[in-house]
Amino acid sequence: MNETTLLERLKVQDPAAQKWLYDRYSPLLFSVCRRYLRSREDAEEALISGLYKVFSQIESYSGLGSFEGWMRRIVVNEALMSLRKSRNLVFPGDDRQIPDQPDGFSIEADMSAREILELMDQLPNGYRTVFNLYVIEGYKHQEIADMLGISINTSKSQLILAKDKLRNLLKNKGY
Repeated sequence: MNETTLLERLKVQDPAAQKWLYDRYSPLLFSVCRRYLRSREDAEEALISGLYKVFSQIESYSGLGSFEGWMRRIVVNEALMSLRKSRNLVFPGDDRQIPDQPDGFSIEADMSAREILELMDQLPNGYRTVFNLYVIEGYKHQEIADMLGISINTSKSQLILAKDKLRNLLKNKGY
């Protein structure tokens, strides 16, 4: 099914189109939720809530940018709301001074997605959330600060602390 046909059918609440979208995109969108939320159940809840919003707010998709990207933003916001609701979104080390230079951090090891997810699960929620938003989703620190209601320096410090923690976890695993 092409995107134009899918969108037309979703706008009239066609159950077959909704099922097709779910079957096609739920694995990808679930993995997005899972990166933010430790619990599989919480990630599933964020996914279902996000897909409900996709279906109920399909008229608000303007056609600018990719449809997949629009859906990703919705499920990221659902995952962030879940973190806020459970009060698990804390930002340790908020007062740290941030250098204004790139640190050259990258994971080039031959790791499976499961191993990477296990490493991410060991990060505090604040670290993991900012790391995901910045490194994986591509948001800028100003956007992250606005989304999470934190300062730009908090966003930067959480990213630095997340990278430091990941480095140590990787060293401990022999990478």
